[in-house]
Amino acid sequence: MQLQTPSYKSFLHAPYPVITLVDSHCHLDCLDLAALGGDMSTVMQTAREQGVRYMLCVSIDMERYPAMLALVKEHDHVFASVGMHPNEREGREPTLAELVALAQDTKVIAIGETGLDYFRSDGDLTWQHDRFRRHITAAKITGKPLIVHTRDAKQDTLRLLREEGADQVGGVMHCFTEDWETARQALELNFHISFSGIVTFNSARELREVAKHLPLDRMLVETDSPYLAPVPYRGKTNQPAYTRHVAECIAALRGVTLEEIAEATTDNFFRLFKHAARGTIGG
Repeated sequence: MQLQTPSYKSFLHAPYPVITLVDSHCHLDCLDLAALGGDMSTVMQTAREQGVRYMLCVSIDMERYPAMLALVKEHDHVFASVGMHPNEREGREPTLAELVALAQDTKVIAIGETGLDYFRSDGDLTWQHDRFRRHITAAKITGKPLIVHTRDAKQDTLRLLREEGADQVGGVMHCFTEDWETARQALELNFHISFSGIVTFNSARELREVAKHLPLDRMLVETDSPYLAPVPYRGKTNQPAYTRHVAECIAALRGVTLEEIAEATTDNFFRLFKHAARGTIGG
């Protein structure tokens, strides 16, 4: 599958680039494979051709979790998390004991995605707070970092992270869309900041400023695929290969090379997710 050349600096001419990127947040089990022109092997090959050698497939509910984990186990270079998205209401609520037990699998390197979302949920959101607290506790018990989703809830998200001592284990604020002050407070709580395709949008001026100034040793990149495809694929089905577009955009914003962003974000990933085995790469 031939990728289009973006408007910013590109290295897409190299079919097997020397860079190594990590898609730190994707949902492989949700991909529309037909829209991507093939099957999962096509997705993996396309990712490899763009230097994306590792992926973290993130859990959103308990019903789909077994199939998601089975898919992850077919690929040595793909890791998994366990958790329930803050907006999920219909599925079975995982207990603390269940989260801790499921996290013992060697493929599971993180807890989440979890957090707070006031954009899609309203009314009494005590249930979201309780679920978030439960996931934070599971992360502390297992020693596996948190993957945090927050939307229109930054103050409460930061407050609960502080109250529950989430800094003891750290994690990542995934698909970050907030301002520098929120990023600063997250950094103080021992969290990394992950940028998705949103950073490639010209309208994301405030987010681009965060990407320019964030300490490089606390940055991750992701797709959140199949959602939020970056420029030049905005509005289409996203996939892990497009992590490269996110990294290229950040490199251009910071005035550095793609190689520098790739090396730093990959090192950051394996330092944060210390249960991830670095070695076998995607192919």
